Amino acid sequence: MTDTSLATLAEAMLDAARKAGAEAADALVVDGTSLSIGVMNGALEQADRAEGIEIGLRVMVGPRQASVSASDTRAETLAEMAERAVTMARLAPEDPTIGLADPEQLSEVRDGAGLDMLDPTDDPDPAALEDAALRAEAAALAIEGVSQVQSANAGYSRRRIHLAASNGFSGGYGRSDFGLSCVAITGEGLGMERDYFGDGRNHAADLMTPEEIGRIAGERAVARAGARKPKTGAYPVIYDERISSGLIGHLLAATNGSAIVRGASWARDLLGEQVLPAGLDLVEEPHRPRTSGSRPFDAEGLPTKRRAIVENGMLTGWTLDLATGRKLGLPSTGNASRGTGGPPSPSVGNVTLTQGDQGLQDMMAEIGTGLLITSLIGSSINATTGDYSRGASGFWIEGGEIAYPVNECTVAGNLRDMLLSIRPANDARTHLSRVVPSLLVEGMTLAGA
Repeated sequence: MTDTSLATLAEAMLDAARKAGAEAADALVVDGTSLSIGVMNGALEQADRAEGIEIGLRVMVGPRQASVSASDTRAETLAEMAERAVTMARLAPEDPTIGLADPEQLSEVRDGAGLDMLDPTDDPDPAALEDAALRAEAAALAIEGVSQVQSANAGYSRRRIHLAASNGFSGGYGRSDFGLSCVAITGEGLGMERDYFGDGRNHAADLMTPEEIGRIAGERAVARAGARKPKTGAYPVIYDERISSGLIGHLLAATNGSAIVRGASWARDLLGEQVLPAGLDLVEEPHRPRTSGSRPFDAEGLPTKRRAIVENGMLTGWTLDLATGRKLGLPSTGNASRGTGGPPSPSVGNVTLTQGDQGLQDMMAEIGTGLLITSLIGSSINATTGDYSRGASGFWIEGGEIAYPVNECTVAGNLRDMLLSIRPANDARTHLSRVVPSLLVEGMTLAGA
């Protein structure tokens, strides 16, 4: 559907809500197409295509709200949706913090112009995606020591969204995503080890070549041959750049307004306190071009803007939508996010952590002995206390150099202490939504051999 058609459909949903008795409402329309191709042993393994439209309607009757969704856009379906939603809202519990934004709060930006998230070229042909996956697989198999390729996948998606509300907001934008990945295996039987590499971009022209992706996946897998358990004890740990954003993700989750409202966050008493080392900033950048986490406005029609979540190591504020902000007596930070099936909730898109001045090799040389983590599995994290324990694999460091690959170990600590001790390297990939370099964490407990 065209942008105009999406806007017309959203307005039709609002009209149906008014006729059904809603006092306020907002409507979300998502029109998307996706295609995924997988190959194995030089032949097509799977091909999945999905396309369609999803619609969501949220209605408010006094201090009560309800949400409904569908994939049928006929007028009679819209009327039935609206009537059902209003009936549900009248039976819902009261919540004085729900409600749309005031008109003067709304974003003046109503489209994605300038964000460059939508590739203007034609959708890729399935045969071209298959060829890319086959080339990645061949490149991985060409690496000496690779015994097989578990999977090589290429895909794309393209979607347009439009949000409209009874407070006068109406806006939409589009985004495309292209991806290519490869998982390679070395060894046989119980001695098998695997690793991967992939790339994802808004524009197909920005993707790394299939040969690069396959080669890196193969080299990573071969480097893991002969993995064994590391030593047990307290050692410095480096979170490799490919997984380090997960550590910062725990901080973002702990400072999300929903967790703060519930009292289920280890950071609930840390507003204005130091949560990262001095000199480090964690900045949200919603207007970064060609980045998947960018958005011109949030899911309540509020303007998005650059925001320092952490400044000079100090926590400056929570991540809020309208409802969580009202519960805390604070304004929204323009971070509402939603799908078609429910009300908004706060979330963070693009973030950037201050990079350091050391490369990964220099950081390993400095610590002498420790663990470089390249993969994490499982999770035992207490969101209220911050106690942290995860299965890990990677490489043992001796004399400042990689000594041997490791697996089947556990790393443990407390997120509060871990984040206060981090030291960033300078190797973050700046095109990612979360720009986080490799992170050194001192004094973690390792359970290995």
